[in-house]
Amino acid sequence: MTAVARQHASVPRWQLRLLPGELLQATGARRSVRDWVVDTLVFGLAVVTGVITLVVTAPDHDRLTLVLDAAFGTAACLALWFRRSRPVAVGVFALSVAAVSSMAGGAGLIALFNAAIRAPARALAGLTALAVAGVPIYAVLYPSMGSFTSQMLFCIPAMFVVVGWGLFPRARRELIGSLHARAEQLEAEQRLRVEQARDAERRRIAREMHDVLAHRISLLSVHAGALEFRPDASPEEVAEAAAVIRAAAQSAMQELREVIGVLREDADETVPEPPQPTLAQLPALLEESRAAGMKITWVDDPAATGMIPPALGRTVYRVVQEGLTNARKHAPNAAVEVKLEAGPPLLLDVISRGSVLASTDGRLAGAGTGLVGLVERVALAGGQLDHGPGPNGDFVLRATLPWTR
Repeated sequence: MTAVARQHASVPRWQLRLLPGELLQATGARRSVRDWVVDTLVFGLAVVTGVITLVVTAPDHDRLTLVLDAAFGTAACLALWFRRSRPVAVGVFALSVAAVSSMAGGAGLIALFNAAIRAPARALAGLTALAVAGVPIYAVLYPSMGSFTSQMLFCIPAMFVVVGWGLFPRARRELIGSLHARAEQLEAEQRLRVEQARDAERRRIAREMHDVLAHRISLLSVHAGALEFRPDASPEEVAEAAAVIRAAAQSAMQELREVIGVLREDADETVPEPPQPTLAQLPALLEESRAAGMKITWVDDPAATGMIPPALGRTVYRVVQEGLTNARKHAPNAAVEVKLEAGPPLLLDVISRGSVLASTDGRLAGAGTGLVGLVERVALAGGQLDHGPGPNGDFVLRATLPWTR
């Protein structure tokens, strides 16, 4: 449904019947009740005016010309029924006939008025010239209507008055049309903004889903691998690993449920989004990875850590989480150093010691999706993410984030 249709949907039916069909739909649309009433009155006015004029000019006719005048005048009046869809054609026909037929005079003026409302500018100029050119012919053929000079002085200004009168409703209709077009444009822009916001939210959810699940599943893989490659493990070690796997699986399911919950169309929009991790949860993340067997060193500036805003802390958390996940997947035996330097700017390094995780072109092997989302996340925070081999053969993931103490 277009913006115009929605606007009309709120208008009472009896008021819609008073509007032209062209305003309700489009040019050439079906006549409304109001159009039928107006067209009937216009046709009746043209016929009555033509008959009166024909009676006045009867002395200027013989029997044959009187019949021809009545026939041509009737045809011009009937043509007015098509003036809405064919304003130029009806105007040319009616004004041409009006130059020689006294009964068609009223129809010619109405056709000229209609052309002023609906015809293109060039066509209107041509029809006005045709109407003015027909005045001297009419004055010569029908002296009963007055002297040649008086008819010229009255009829030619009358033509321009009719054209000017018709330009007023034309300007109003063009204004209404421009307002309708503007309303549709604004509606389209609003739909585009909604779609863009929806797409941005889905991309954000996809990043959250990747960050959360990649970390949890990599932990599951490490502990499951330990059970697979240590068949001689004691029952206590097996139970401990199974407990960790169960806890990680439950956490992954819960986090996945929370992330996907906002994608459901029937979800309650009033339910607040679960809190996102910040720097306060970073020690727990590191301990969780250490429990999986990773060797992690954490270096930070305690005095500045507490001053980092939550939004920026969330970005730091996700960068560390992705760095640990990649290290666990691609260099499980490498020692990892996580270093946070409170600048400005804020520098975060996740360094996998003694193990290069990159391919020959410097990209992280087999993990393009995670880093692409991470680059976007850091960019949204106004920062920059760099990754690649370090000078000592280490793999360095560095995030540079704007922050001032």
